Amino acid sequence: MKKYFLSLLTLSLAMGTAFANPSVTTTAAAQQAAIRYDSSKDIFHPVFAKNGMVASEQGLASEVGLSILRQGGNAVDAAVAVGFALAVVLPNAGNIGGGGFMVLHDAKRGKNLSLDFREMAPLKASRDMYLDKDGNVIDGKSLYTHFSVGVPGTVAGMEYALKKWGTMTLEQVISPSIKLAQEGFTVGPALAATLKQETDNLAKWESTKAIFFKDGKPLEEGDTLIQKDLALSLEKIAKDGAKAFYEGDIAEKIVAEMEKHQGLISLEDLKGYQVVEREPIEGEYHGYKVVTMPPPSSGGIHLVQILNLLERYPLAEYGSNSAKSIHYLAESMKLAYADRSEYLGDPDFVKIPVRGLTSKKYADELSKGIDEAIAKTASEIKPGKPQPYESDQTTHYSVMDKEGNAVAVTYTLNLNFGSGIVAEGTGILLNNEMDDFSAKPGVANAFGLIGGDANAIEAKKRPLSSMTPTIVMKDNKPWLVTGSPGGARIITTVLQSIVNTIDHQMNPAEAIVTPRIHHQWLPDELRVEEGLSRDTINLLKEKGHKVVEKAAMGRVQIIQARDGGFYGYSDPRNPEGKTLGY
Repeated sequence: MKKYFLSLLTLSLAMGTAFANPSVTTTAAAQQAAIRYDSSKDIFHPVFAKNGMVASEQGLASEVGLSILRQGGNAVDAAVAVGFALAVVLPNAGNIGGGGFMVLHDAKRGKNLSLDFREMAPLKASRDMYLDKDGNVIDGKSLYTHFSVGVPGTVAGMEYALKKWGTMTLEQVISPSIKLAQEGFTVGPALAATLKQETDNLAKWESTKAIFFKDGKPLEEGDTLIQKDLALSLEKIAKDGAKAFYEGDIAEKIVAEMEKHQGLISLEDLKGYQVVEREPIEGEYHGYKVVTMPPPSSGGIHLVQILNLLERYPLAEYGSNSAKSIHYLAESMKLAYADRSEYLGDPDFVKIPVRGLTSKKYADELSKGIDEAIAKTASEIKPGKPQPYESDQTTHYSVMDKEGNAVAVTYTLNLNFGSGIVAEGTGILLNNEMDDFSAKPGVANAFGLIGGDANAIEAKKRPLSSMTPTIVMKDNKPWLVTGSPGGARIITTVLQSIVNTIDHQMNPAEAIVTPRIHHQWLPDELRVEEGLSRDTINLLKEKGHKVVEKAAMGRVQIIQARDGGFYGYSDPRNPEGKTLGY
């Protein structure tokens, strides 16, 4: 044995000498073999499929979407099926008691579209409903009470999309979710951890404990979650459509829940809910068209605004997550979030300078205030003047099909499990989306975001959101579908998934595994994930950035169309996410 190791050592030394000797030559065949061996720089490899793909935060929901595609359904059919499935298997964020946004490309008509099924304030809602007699915000009233619930929009939105752009029936796309709710599924580590984390909020309500608790404690990893009442609610929606939710038995039970606890939502609120089809925000970045969500999402406007600012800098030359790249990202983010606090709200109630905020000329003007060497403090930044240029718990999923259709959906209950309240007899968790309004100008919400009068509470108004479902087009065809949960950090998370794929030429897996950064103007801190080098952090501090390493941000679900197929990946920040294709 000793002789064997000595022989290996001699051979290794000989090879080392040969490679170190510049006079040593290799044959052409050996050179070609070496090139083939080292043909890829990829460290993380995305999922590949030829015919269609689904990326979501829960593997069972992705399986539901994939089964719909295999049956001949299109991307919209699959997206609606995934939306209902996530309400069952990702109950902390997937929902039918919340709302959200959809951005899609309709290949048949060659059109880009967006659908607003965001929650609405009840008719009894008022500007000062969360303030005490002294004008101070009542702690928790907009989060974990029946006063926090907005009129849900998910069911109406899913039905609208299916009828207009889908090919299958509501019964066909909901049936897998009914089965999952009836038969149950095994609680995974991520859901178990979230249930444990939210124990105090969920334990307040007997209707919630009846579903998510066992023997007085939250369900644990390995337990089976069965949701009989939710299955019955889904059966009613499958049979009678959105009308069952907004006018039928489900509506009556939601209102009964409200009345029992002096909540605000009435039958009139539910019956009056309306989905709105809106013109998407479109921008251009290095020759790619960015199609994203308009207000009441702030995401699309500020995504395009930040990209307009960044386009002037050679980020590819600076390198991914170099101190120089991060500095320009952070300075651009600050400017956009300052504008968000001033101008954004529900476009049906306030005039928003959309064209100004997304104008490249406005970005030119803002960029004059960015210093290469010094980070501006938040106090030095005020909302800009875009008018002259006029001409968080959440989940995201992405779907693409072989016909060229693409769908990006981000929808939410707001925080984990929303209000934590299940409407008795329905199995449906209700949102706490009213917290996304500005309870009082200058007072931050749960995500630390400051709002002004444009996002003040008003009856039938939709609260401002950061959700940013996005499609990137190349040669007028969908090239990338991306989006993420994450509250205030959604915009910057989606931004970095785009910059990493376009500027840094990363594949979808690498683009979303890379450590992220975030700055939202206030609080004045540059938030970073672990993984940045100490040298980089020190260089940023020298420029004046207040660098703070905190928890991971976002959970991107991304799909890219190229090379005759689809490449996708589910963010490993949620280990239960899964990308599937066929």
